[in-house]
Amino acid sequence: MGASKFKDLRRAYGFDDVALVPGDVTINPEQTDIDFHLGDFALSMPVLASAMDAVVDVPSAISLGKLGGLGVLNLEGLQTRYENPEDVLLEITQASNESVTGLLQRVYSEPIKENLIGDRIKAIKAGGVICAASVTPANAKRFAPIAAEAGMDIFVVQSTVTTASHISRSYRGLIFSELSQSIRVPIIVGNCVSYSAALKLMEAGIDGLLVGVGPGAACTTREVLGIGVPQVTTTMDCAAARDDYFRATGKYVPIITDGGIRTGGDLCKAFASGADAVMLGSNLAQAQEAPGRGYHWGMATPHAALPRGTRIKVGIRGSLEQILLGPSTVTDGTKNLIGALRTSMGTCGALTIKDMQRVEMVIAPSIKTEGKLFQLSQNLP
Repeated sequence: MGASKFKDLRRAYGFDDVALVPGDVTINPEQTDIDFHLGDFALSMPVLASAMDAVVDVPSAISLGKLGGLGVLNLEGLQTRYENPEDVLLEITQASNESVTGLLQRVYSEPIKENLIGDRIKAIKAGGVICAASVTPANAKRFAPIAAEAGMDIFVVQSTVTTASHISRSYRGLIFSELSQSIRVPIIVGNCVSYSAALKLMEAGIDGLLVGVGPGAACTTREVLGIGVPQVTTTMDCAAARDDYFRATGKYVPIITDGGIRTGGDLCKAFASGADAVMLGSNLAQAQEAPGRGYHWGMATPHAALPRGTRIKVGIRGSLEQILLGPSTVTDGTKNLIGALRTSMGTCGALTIKDMQRVEMVIAPSIKTEGKLFQLSQNLP
């Protein structure tokens, strides 16, 4: 008698495992439509900046907003713990590798000051851009009314993994439908990686969904907890839930692929996997406007008991405009990400993001090495 099977495994794919197939018709890249819509808001580029202290502060949120993207401010970060966070940011960047995690744990133990939540949001709004702010589920009910009263436009509820059903003996779980009614702004929720979790979150009344667990450059969740699904597969699975939910209800909940995007090629593959927008962290931490001064660290790095992130040096590679819109002076795909998206869409015959979601992909693990002997031998990008 043959051995019984305990469980089935399926193959999951990341950005390096796949490639896009050019279309039968090509389009002028300048004619492509890459607008992103969430509720009554529209962005001219489908890019959100991660709610991380090394990526978004008030000035960088305003700068990105004026370029057409959306910066998400972390309401549980340094910007709301310190009246003048610049000194703390400088201390973090100057700390040694051996001491930085302990330092992060210490500076993030400073209490959040509710008056600073309103001050930061008002400052972003005064810059004339859309204001988005992020909290963890545990603090959503507490901070949402403060942020909404200050003029917040979009509310993001985000943790390593967020589900519509949370089991706890200590408190009544967050009910997204109640939260939505109380603040009356679009709510983005994340993060998740599966069809079923995505569908349940949509059924709970959210307006946008962040997908991806652990692929961020500064995140160590996959090493510490062993959880995560590669981004191509998780985007496709959650996009399937989005489409099924839309067919059943008529409500379209955009999918935002969050993490793991290093180059223009990765960004293009995210959209071909089903994304409506992307959230970028380390890419934008390399901007001159970023508060991290060439460093980047994950949201869970300061956790008091189980840090799941690390500080990494990403360097300063150019302005936000150069990284997103060019011109690029490098050949590795890390600048002019939006130019790469438009060119890829044009090559694949995709006039809109919805068209890009239907572009054929193939499993191609050799896509980055095939024919690249000289580049590899010379350590060229």
